[in-house]
Amino acid sequence: MGVTTDQDEQNGAPSPGLAPSPVPRRRGRRRIALAVSFLGELLITAGLVLGLFVVYSLWWTNILADRQADRQGDKVRDHWAAGKDSGPGALDTKDGIGFLHVPAMHNGEVLVEKGTSTSILNDGVAGYYTDPVKATLPTTGKNGNFTLAAHRDGHGAKFHNIHKLKDGDPIVFETKDKWYVYKVFATLPETSKYNVDVLTAVPKEAGVKKPGHYITLTTCTPIYTSEYRYIVWGELERVEKVDGKRTPPKELR
Repeated sequence: MGVTTDQDEQNGAPSPGLAPSPVPRRRGRRRIALAVSFLGELLITAGLVLGLFVVYSLWWTNILADRQADRQGDKVRDHWAAGKDSGPGALDTKDGIGFLHVPAMHNGEVLVEKGTSTSILNDGVAGYYTDPVKATLPTTGKNGNFTLAAHRDGHGAKFHNIHKLKDGDPIVFETKDKWYVYKVFATLPETSKYNVDVLTAVPKEAGVKKPGHYITLTTCTPIYTSEYRYIVWGELERVEKVDGKRTPPKELR
């Protein structure tokens, strides 16, 4: 048994011991399955890496930036409490010049520093422009535009909720000795990142035609992109002196 005869072979009868084997076909299917499995694992790994990157960009960088901003903010308040940083050049300290308060954005106090480079804004702060149009600081008492920028997502995302600002909403800038209270009067939901006219001393795109004391908040839009810029303009309504208890203006109570 198991041995074929000449007659069997001539009649084309299959041999019990030498039946046709499907191995080659099975091997082909196995290779395809392995390739599909390998590709699937690669896609899963890529998805996990991408997911971790998103978590890092939109969550972990916020935590790191907030910690750094808190440390720098504490330094500024310590300097104020110790009576340091007084005099004409006191505002341009490396730690920050004051704090921005915007209730509608629900982001607490935001430390303001000099400059709008990525390295500065990544510390979870707002920065005032020195280029391409130099900001006019409110402490100078001069007419002009106090122009600021901050991230909208990641690295503290201090202007994440800028779209919630409406006409009449307060924007308060706190310094060692004074509270500067602005009121929003115009917004521009989308404009080119190269539109420097929004930063000029008299921002005509906001509908104003004469010099005044303005503030401009700028950030990227749409959210999670940097293709365009979102702009909010405010005008100085009043200035209050800081009392011994640093009692905030009514807009922040």
